[in-house]
Amino acid sequence: MRGVLIAAPSSGSGKTVAVMGLLAVLKQKGVGLAAFKCGPDYIDPLFHRKVLEVESCNLDSFFMPADQVRALAERTLAETGGPEGFGVVEGVMGYFDGLGGVSARGSSREMAQILELPAILVVDGRGASLSLAALIQGFLNYTPPDGTGRGNRIAGVIFNRVGGGMYDMLKKTVEAELPVKCLGYIPKMDWLNIESRHLGLVLPDEIADLKGVVKRLGEELERTLDWEGILALGAGEEEADKGAGSGSEKAAELAETVNFRKNPLNDASPRGSGTTRPSFRLAVAMDEAFCFYYRENLRALEEAGAQLCYFSPIHDRKLPEQAAGLLLGGGYPELHAGELAANQEMRERIRSAAEFGMPILAECGGYLYLLDELEGDDGAVYPMAGVFEGTGLRENKLRQFGYITVSSGQDGLYLKHGEMVRAHEFHYWHCARDGELAVMRAVKPTGRRSWPAMREKKRVLAGFPHLYYPSCPEFVRRFGEQCRQYYNEKNGKLVEKNADIAERD
Repeated sequence: MRGVLIAAPSSGSGKTVAVMGLLAVLKQKGVGLAAFKCGPDYIDPLFHRKVLEVESCNLDSFFMPADQVRALAERTLAETGGPEGFGVVEGVMGYFDGLGGVSARGSSREMAQILELPAILVVDGRGASLSLAALIQGFLNYTPPDGTGRGNRIAGVIFNRVGGGMYDMLKKTVEAELPVKCLGYIPKMDWLNIESRHLGLVLPDEIADLKGVVKRLGEELERTLDWEGILALGAGEEEADKGAGSGSEKAAELAETVNFRKNPLNDASPRGSGTTRPSFRLAVAMDEAFCFYYRENLRALEEAGAQLCYFSPIHDRKLPEQAAGLLLGGGYPELHAGELAANQEMRERIRSAAEFGMPILAECGGYLYLLDELEGDDGAVYPMAGVFEGTGLRENKLRQFGYITVSSGQDGLYLKHGEMVRAHEFHYWHCARDGELAVMRAVKPTGRRSWPAMREKKRVLAGFPHLYYPSCPEFVRRFGEQCRQYYNEKNGKLVEKNADIAERD
């Protein structure tokens, strides 16, 4: 696999800006690209998609074994980048940060090992100079004490928030002392401001003229990043020129080893593989309030027979025609609680569909929408769909965070006793009724902590965990079966009703 993994010593070092800028530069140069996010984050892939206009993909070594991670990466690269495309993988948190904060398993470093990619460390240069060389040396030499092996695959460094003069000094010092290439810098840009909120970065659509911002960022980093050296490093070449923006004949020659071509512009809406003939229509909430979906979850649903039909709980008045099931993903319903409440017709239709037996999966933000009420980000409490009793309330601290497994102590509609599905939680809101009404439990992969996780009502399964469906294929298969059964039941009742009317007439 040709590509690089962009990592950092910690969150907030500039990984996302570096990845967005690099993608913009390489796209402008005509490189066939695929973008990936290491770990379970939803928001960074949305930025990747805005830059490339093709789907980004989560790669997660907790959700999948290593061989499946590699297969997914190679398939995605072939689909979006072409046979000799170039992959850009954005890391997660600090380079060694993994399960439970005590292991490098599930970390950016493990992903670099699994994919056998060179890692480029984005180092924030603000407020330091020569000390940055000591920091880099520490990352090169450190071996986690958790059995994940030696070798850190760090092959390059990009300095963030430094000027050209400081970069020249750092490059000379670092490359003279350490076995690592300096591959350019990101200057301080006062005009670039990507804000954060409680779940991470703001959403791409909330940034005014994001297309213009990305274009300007690409133009800036084309001048300051050694993009040719990065391509050469990712192509496995050992003699890449080290000069940022050098334009040397050798670097250009090595860059030509990567397939330079225009990226095909794919529809930005999530699509599946199309390998399975659709057998039921699945309504998928997709708007400002609900947009957190794993690409592979949607693909798994399509392979189970779903035809994905997108709708908006904010703007639409009814569900898609002939919908046999409903998927309510995560997002920011608390920011749009007033708008969701104002759409009373949609709330009533979803409540009626649940009562009538429609299969529904709802995760985190989707679960909050199914409660009786939701406390908005403004502190006011708004009526929601009322499928489950309870009120979604905000806490002043992170309620749950990190990887979990979700299992049931009894046979349920979608998950049987002894089965488990891998998942992730990250939320500030909670519902006090979960503890008494939940039918499943979440268990941390490190330690022994567990808590009530999911609620079930008729064919509705909802809770705060973001489930990764491919980790339990039977879960997805059963959901598809229930959707088909519901559709047949609904149509059968309509046929009987029409027959009764005809007989009376």
